[in-house]
Amino acid sequence: MSYILTIDLGTSGPKVALFDTAVKCIGYEFEEVPLLLYENGGAEQKPADWTNAIVNCYKRLIAATQIDTKQIIAINCTAQWSGTVCVDKEGKPLMDSVIWMDTRGAEFVKQLTHGPIRVDGYGVGKILKWINLTGGGPTKSGKDSIAHILYIKNKLPKIYNDTYKFLEPKDYLNLWLTGIFAASFDSITVHWITDNRDINNVVYSDSLIQLCGLDKTKLPDLVKTNSILGNVSKQIAEAFGLNADVKVISGTPDVLSAAVGSGAVKDFEGHLYFGTSAWLVSHVPFKKTDIFHNMGTLPSALPCRYLIVNEQESAGACLNFVKNNLLYHDDELNTGPAPNNFYQLMDTIAGKVPAGSEGLYFLPWLYGERSPVDDHSARGGFYNLSLTHNRTHMMRAVMEGVGLNARWLLMYVEKMMGKNFEAVNFIGGGANSDVWSQMMADIFYRPIKQMNEPLMSNSRGTAILALLALNMMSMEDVSKVVEPKKIFEPNTNNRSLYDEMFGRFVEIYTKNKPIYAKLNH
Repeated sequence: MSYILTIDLGTSGPKVALFDTAVKCIGYEFEEVPLLLYENGGAEQKPADWTNAIVNCYKRLIAATQIDTKQIIAINCTAQWSGTVCVDKEGKPLMDSVIWMDTRGAEFVKQLTHGPIRVDGYGVGKILKWINLTGGGPTKSGKDSIAHILYIKNKLPKIYNDTYKFLEPKDYLNLWLTGIFAASFDSITVHWITDNRDINNVVYSDSLIQLCGLDKTKLPDLVKTNSILGNVSKQIAEAFGLNADVKVISGTPDVLSAAVGSGAVKDFEGHLYFGTSAWLVSHVPFKKTDIFHNMGTLPSALPCRYLIVNEQESAGACLNFVKNNLLYHDDELNTGPAPNNFYQLMDTIAGKVPAGSEGLYFLPWLYGERSPVDDHSARGGFYNLSLTHNRTHMMRAVMEGVGLNARWLLMYVEKMMGKNFEAVNFIGGGANSDVWSQMMADIFYRPIKQMNEPLMSNSRGTAILALLALNMMSMEDVSKVVEPKKIFEPNTNNRSLYDEMFGRFVEIYTKNKPIYAKLNH
């Protein structure tokens, strides 16, 4: 028996899992890590918290499964995307990692993308160059890796000067495992400094690096998507009880591993992910960009393939907000800790409220938005709240608000593809909810495939990618190991209701956009 060890580093913490070569999960462990938020838009995590949690999870996993660690043949990582770890020549972090939620680089991105003739805030000449070479461009929200580096360069010059390499979280984990400073074709994309026109030979663009004002020597070497990076280091082999020839795969960002683990691996097959954030993506055979809605086709985790990429900033985070900030906030009114089955109870309660939440809307932009509008000043809230509403309406409205925003994504994703989805695979924590699954079928008016073990999609995709890299699996095998648990068909009785709600949802944002800009300047 041989095993693949996967590491899935999410914002909430790492999940460490073992899979056999038939992609059966033998077991997994998770450990939460702190998220550090600052009033100036900062969002950071400590790399040491990541690696300590991974070690703890690994020890518990081996103790629980009792497998022979010498039977582990490969390790593959997936991780939160668009983060920045500054490391010295020894691979030690020089500061906490700036993560994908951080907006402190927004002002520097605006300076970078400015031009005399602008389209949607971008200098025409600059954005055309970015789109031609990379397939996209820096988002104005300041949440891309390039924005993080520019923030560090301008506000923390000593750290910038002392940095040997800037690494994505996934690439930092690979450095920790192997001692190799490298980034893969897919993970480097959101630095917006690579030429992606030849999907098989992504290279740094000297002209884009010069445009961004970066020092090329501070960037990691590039390796091919889903390739064997190298063997584990001697230190990791000893600490984990592994053979010295255990392979470390180059890994991939979480959006891309989820696309594989969702089972939607053929062109024009899509998956919807509801975790802390959300996205709706699909593999396609072409390169295309929609700068007006902050999405484009970027190198995927599958060699020679593109993936439509976008991100909805808050999904499950909205449910967590209701739980932690409204119902069980630590103050004088606190009635005790939230029950362990809070989300199941919320699901039950939301299922008792009629579709439409009796006119109550929830706006899910609790931390700004990336797609389909790139607006970091947008904020959430309940709209049309009345004395007849109670918290049961509010709970359903939160789920519907996240769903309506996802439908906004659906509209532009299908437009980019030039065709509608026949069905959408549903993964992430939100896909554990039958109520949310049916709600999404009604809001999208598309069949929703609730996938088996939806919380394991990232890890499952990471295991599949490792087996593909090791030539122990073929693409034709993927659909055989990833199957839906249940398929939810749209309820025709709710179609006109959700069509009308969607129109009003977009109208609410459009009319409030200038107010958000004034309030959150």
